[in-house]
Amino acid sequence: MEVRHLISIEDVSVSWWDDLYQLCCEIIARPDDYSLSCSGKVMASLFFEPSTRTNFSFQTAMMRLGGDVIGFSEPGATSAAKGETLADTIRMMSSYSDAIVMRSPHEGAALAASLYSDVPIINAGDGGHFHPTQTLADLTTISQKRGGIRNLNVGICGDLLNGRTVHSLILALAKFPNISFFLISPRELSIPDYMLAHLKNLNQKYIEISNLESTLPQLDVLYMTRIQRERFADPKDYERLKNSYVLNRRKLQMAKSDCLVMHPLPRVDEIARDVDGDPRAVYFEQARYGMFIRMALLLKMTHYERIPAAPVSDNTRLQCENPKCVTWAESYLPVLAKAADGESCAYCDKKMLTI
Repeated sequence: MEVRHLISIEDVSVSWWDDLYQLCCEIIARPDDYSLSCSGKVMASLFFEPSTRTNFSFQTAMMRLGGDVIGFSEPGATSAAKGETLADTIRMMSSYSDAIVMRSPHEGAALAASLYSDVPIINAGDGGHFHPTQTLADLTTISQKRGGIRNLNVGICGDLLNGRTVHSLILALAKFPNISFFLISPRELSIPDYMLAHLKNLNQKYIEISNLESTLPQLDVLYMTRIQRERFADPKDYERLKNSYVLNRRKLQMAKSDCLVMHPLPRVDEIARDVDGDPRAVYFEQARYGMFIRMALLLKMTHYERIPAAPVSDNTRLQCENPKCVTWAESYLPVLAKAADGESCAYCDKKMLTI
């Protein structure tokens, strides 16, 4: 089954991933064969929140396929600054392009955009919610370095509360056989309840722990993340927690000889520079694999047929409790609950309250 919009990694089946990864491997092996694959196609790049790697990775991927890029990375210079709604921006950009890559500070914004788009929406990060294409880069890195995704002890360390890359990675790895999670964080930045509920529903093996050093010898993959300053309401809380975990060469000596050290980047202080030369440190290769898997993704999605967006009506009388949800910023959006339980917001996965 094809993925029309890539909103969450939950949209991706293992078989769809296998097909995408195979295409990625072919592009890595013979990039020149694909240099005109998207000739005549246009990708719209809508970044309502700052980005370096993801934005440039998508633009480079499209250019290497022979396609063109339009869009912005400074929303202050667009009609959004004049009060234009997200829905109208998406309607306009989908009329110009063959796929839209979007990043927003609002959780659920990518799903909201998909309700108004005639072309595929690719979520490049929606607040602290999800980042599915970073996860595609992560899966590609693990597959390239370990020959597959199975039988792994995976440590995920840092800001697990706000880390959208973390949430998407957990959802993805839970689809593969015999994965055990070591969730390493301060108590204040522990994994959100809806993510824990998902792991419990799958009977997934996981442990929440606060100590990195004691966990290192058990890990096949260590996924470090930064403490995200921009997600803190109180700067004092950030200052107190920002150096909770720092991986350096001395600590890395406790890890397995073939343990992969990964990071979605950018890093701040959580990985010391003396780790960069260690062969287990693959975070810069991870960024390059991200470009190749995004090439495969764009090659597939920019060739989809245009389908007019269908009208959507409210399906609940509840209201999302999460002030970071896109429904708070775009009040005209239909109020939608997840079909699975009828009580969680379809946009941001948080709880809903009676109006």
